[in-house]
Amino acid sequence: MHDPDPYSTPPYGEPGPWAPAPPVQHPAATPAHGTVVPAPTTPPSAAPTAPLPAAMAHAPAPVPSALAPHVPGPASAPAAHAPAPTAPAVTAPAPDGSDPWGRYDPWAGGSAKEQVPARGPLQQTGAGVPTEQQRKRSARRILFAWTLVVALFSAGVGGAAGAYLQREGFGDDVRLPQAGSVPAGRAPDSVAGIAARALPSVVTLHVRGADEAGTGTGFVLDAEGHILTNNHVVEPAGTGGEISVTFSSGDTVKAKVVGRDSGYDLAVVQVHGVHGLTPLPLGNSDDVKVGDPVVAIGAPFDLANTVTSGIISAKERPITAGGEKSDGSDVSYVDALQTDAPINPGNSGGPLLDSRAQVIGINSAIRSAGSGSEADGGQAGSIGLGFAIPVNQAKRVAEELINDGHATHPVIGVTLDMGYTGDGARIDSKSASGGSAVTRGGPGERAGLRAGDVITEVGGERVHTGEELIVKIRAHRPGDRLRLTVERDGIERDVSLVLGASEQN
Repeated sequence: MHDPDPYSTPPYGEPGPWAPAPPVQHPAATPAHGTVVPAPTTPPSAAPTAPLPAAMAHAPAPVPSALAPHVPGPASAPAAHAPAPTAPAVTAPAPDGSDPWGRYDPWAGGSAKEQVPARGPLQQTGAGVPTEQQRKRSARRILFAWTLVVALFSAGVGGAAGAYLQREGFGDDVRLPQAGSVPAGRAPDSVAGIAARALPSVVTLHVRGADEAGTGTGFVLDAEGHILTNNHVVEPAGTGGEISVTFSSGDTVKAKVVGRDSGYDLAVVQVHGVHGLTPLPLGNSDDVKVGDPVVAIGAPFDLANTVTSGIISAKERPITAGGEKSDGSDVSYVDALQTDAPINPGNSGGPLLDSRAQVIGINSAIRSAGSGSEADGGQAGSIGLGFAIPVNQAKRVAEELINDGHATHPVIGVTLDMGYTGDGARIDSKSASGGSAVTRGGPGERAGLRAGDVITEVGGERVHTGEELIVKIRAHRPGDRLRLTVERDGIERDVSLVLGASEQN
């Protein structure tokens, strides 16, 4: 008796030509060169070998091959206890690598299910198994690729749909493209920068009198509420009229005339109860050069806070305005700054500013086509010829109006022949009252001037008319010394005199 064979294999006899072939063996994968593959062992069969039938005794021995190793002859070992062949177990893995029987070794211990986990994962090509990190990285790549594909597809579909809707005109409203915002700040010397600083100090004046009304401009002189403007702006109010001042903020207050002068066409009014006034700084008109940029601010045709720009196109332009009265007391004589900045009716009294936002002139007159020179209280439009009172002259007059209520005029103490058509300014033969044309004890008499003398130059500058002579004299202060070139009997000579003062025009 012997132990039962766990593999249910038939008993083996003595090795020899009559021995049966071993059980079916599967080809094994050829190990790498130099690798030792241990052969699995099986427990020896305890059962005695039964004698074989005679027909089997003469069966030819199996032909050795690579799949069936050589079996030793009869003398190799006793028949009863011959061990099982030690050829390595050969497995044929399934094509998909999932068949556990493909790796089963009948000579190894344990069943097929028990052998599979012990031998590790099945491999076909020898490639390594991806790690967890590699699998996550691969999954992220796949996700990114799909996201990109979906985004591109969505963009294409959305663009096509948008183009179709635009072409077909679907939608309720039209949205036009607009440029982006620009920085709020402006350069201080730009027109916008100058206007931003000056506008809070510029006012619009509305004047109403018994017979007429008008609009003009002015600007703040000091914190006490003094405002400088043109005389012809406030003249309609007379003695019983009304003047209102409107600031750039929209606030409106009443104003009273402090003083005015028709010869310089300047006036000062004052407002009360207004706090936080910002005076405009006064510049120096003597430093102005032709070609300098300027900005004019005013209320042309009652359009308040209007800003225009241009250049100084000329200096020392002799301008006269007014003259509606028969005695000429309302005529203003201005040695003006000429500008091409647009000035129109309503700009009168407004500031003419330089690139530093300093006042260099007071806009007073314009020349318009077909109407000659006139104060811009008229209705003619600008053709690019505007005239402003130099601020140096306006400053002196404004100080006298505030301090004394009236202004003084520099004079040479002679009466001029305003009808003279020759070149220069001729001294008349008599005064308007019938007396001497040269005031007794005046500057002209002390300098030796006589009736009939023709004054051709003032301070080396040529004068051609009586108006030009007055304008040149008015550009100075009383007490200034002047050098005059005088022609008498065809001979020119220079005389020096000190200007006097007069309260009359």
